[in-house]
Amino acid sequence: MFRPIKHVKVSDEIVDQIRNLISQGKLKPGDRLLPERELIREFDVSRPSLREALNSLMTMGFLEVKGKRTFVKSVASESMQNPLSLIIKADTQKIFDLIEVRKAIETWGAYHAAQRATEEDINQLKNIIEEMKKAFESGRSWEKQDADFHLGIAQATHNTIQTHVMSTIYDLLRESMARVLKSDRSRVKKLLDQHHKIFNAIKNHSPDKAREKTLEHLNYVESEVKASTGHRE
Repeated sequence: MFRPIKHVKVSDEIVDQIRNLISQGKLKPGDRLLPERELIREFDVSRPSLREALNSLMTMGFLEVKGKRTFVKSVASESMQNPLSLIIKADTQKIFDLIEVRKAIETWGAYHAAQRATEEDINQLKNIIEEMKKAFESGRSWEKQDADFHLGIAQATHNTIQTHVMSTIYDLLRESMARVLKSDRSRVKKLLDQHHKIFNAIKNHSPDKAREKTLEHLNYVESEVKASTGHRE
């Protein structure tokens, strides 16, 4: 009737805690873990146990090291991002496939973000828009903030899968927008105005309006990509 109680390794318990936090969306792609010394104190474990756990999580694809710091990794990044990037670079017309997928994912993402966004989410989106505006007005690169805005909306859905999928195509968003709109200030200004409309709909918790404004934005992006690439129907 009964089974022997198995001893659970300390490192396995650490793995389970961190993995559960990622699954619950409390640790998001790109989040930086505390320094090793602080993690040892938080978990109340030895350095070897912590390092064994972190190495296991890196092997599983949940974490990655950049420089001397450890970050949460998009769980789909290696399996999708590099092949997608190669496909688009090999055939620039495939960027329209990406936009089509974005319409499907991001319109509903904005809808759910408008329903679920917390004050913290809204403040984060507001700060990103302000940073993008400052970068644009000072002549600096704004593509990172543009991608951050769309990723921030995904995070505001509090849907872990949505967040990881958007994180996976994050670099593709930056590359595609840079190619299309980089040299035209009037088009970037319009992009900013569209972001404001999406943001206001999310801030006002208006799901249908958020979805509508996101679709308008992506239709505009699609039309500009077509114009810049000479694409014909």
